[in-house]
Amino acid sequence: MSESPQSAQDTFISHLIELRSRLVKAAVVVLAITGLILLWPGPAAIYDLLARPMMASLPAGSKMIATGVISPFIIPMKIALLVGFILSLPWVLYQAWAFIAPGLYAHEKRLVAPLVISSSMLFIAGVAFCYFFVFGKVFAFINEFAPQSIMVAPDIENYLDFVMTMCLAFGLSFEVPVVVMILVRTGMVSLEKLKAIRSYVIVGAFVVSAIVTPPDIMSQLFLAIPLCLLYELGLLLAPLFARVTRTPESETE
Repeated sequence: MSESPQSAQDTFISHLIELRSRLVKAAVVVLAITGLILLWPGPAAIYDLLARPMMASLPAGSKMIATGVISPFIIPMKIALLVGFILSLPWVLYQAWAFIAPGLYAHEKRLVAPLVISSSMLFIAGVAFCYFFVFGKVFAFINEFAPQSIMVAPDIENYLDFVMTMCLAFGLSFEVPVVVMILVRTGMVSLEKLKAIRSYVIVGAFVVSAIVTPPDIMSQLFLAIPLCLLYELGLLLAPLFARVTRTPESETE
């Protein structure tokens, strides 16, 4: 018997209510953690920590500049919100998984926690790799080309935009294994197809890295090579993930 239009509308509205509830719960935690960061250690201290890789590559005594009137206030606030989101990422991802959980099998629901944890750890690992390794190498490489006749004084707003773009790019790139496993498990793309397009993925990784990173070969390699390696890791783990989450019906066939 087909579902009546009224029943379908009620179901759609209930999904919207559930989505709103999940979004509110995620936002509350993000804002709460951001508020704690504003109290301690404070957004200014976090920005000083974020600027450390750049300052280490500049001559002694150099400082950044603020060209906007309210930039010294707005930029640290953005930093606090960004750090609050990263710290609350496991809770945000859990809310996303909880929203789609009713459509999963019981044995698939047990994988929500591992997927949330692995996704969070991979994203944070990408951000950490960018901050602790990439920034130091890239900033030192770029500043070596600065003529001696100029004084390098980066603007704090431009620097934050650059850092956020790079951290987001590396954080998302480290999610590639999870994306590959989900694509194979849901049947959207077969494992054989993903292996067949490996060469296109490699080219795409270098294209993406050329777009989101500075125009130097070093930073492009730092993003493109991990993307390729993580794609291969996803291909290795995808069969195991598909086997573990196999439905009971398919296991008895």
